[in-house]
Amino acid sequence: MSTNPLDHRRPVLIVNPIVGVSDIMSQKAIYRRAWGKSIALMLSLCAMVAAPVSGSAQTSQPPYWASIDEDVARTRTGPSTEYKIMWVYERKNLPVKIIKRYGVWRQIEDPDGTQGWMHARLLSRTRTAMVIGEIRAMHTAPSAEAEIAWRLEPGVVGKLGDCTESGWCGFDVNGRSGFVRAEHLFGTGEP
Repeated sequence: MSTNPLDHRRPVLIVNPIVGVSDIMSQKAIYRRAWGKSIALMLSLCAMVAAPVSGSAQTSQPPYWASIDEDVARTRTGPSTEYKIMWVYERKNLPVKIIKRYGVWRQIEDPDGTQGWMHARLLSRTRTAMVIGEIRAMHTAPSAEAEIAWRLEPGVVGKLGDCTESGWCGFDVNGRSGFVRAEHLFGTGEP
């Protein structure tokens, strides 16, 4: 497990205890319960496939930028709930790069370069960015000579505004806005 306080995800621990079910109930009851669970699983999968996917994260062709739209979002090893959970992200608005599409699933890459599959309903096309490297200055205007409005620590996430040809991007962190160099942000430029 990472000891980095800026880490935005946590590993998933898989526990698989062995339980002697045959001692508790008859074989007939076990088959009935398994059959009922199979039907419930099929119905829930059908509902999930039929459910509308919000935002335009479902219509764009990769690669493109997106952000996590939920407080808690899971990535999996493959494009289905049948695959194991790799990471649980606990950072809403974290920028991610969409690499591939498979139905309602998107293969993402996070700021650390980790890749996994996430359901499209957990993603938004709202452009966000994350400060990378070291502490960075956010200026009042798109110029190195402009007054410094704020200093941003690595890992700070904010909404991304327009980027200029000279390499400055508008950046808003909870109402505190200014301009940051594009190379100091993950989530800018071509994905």
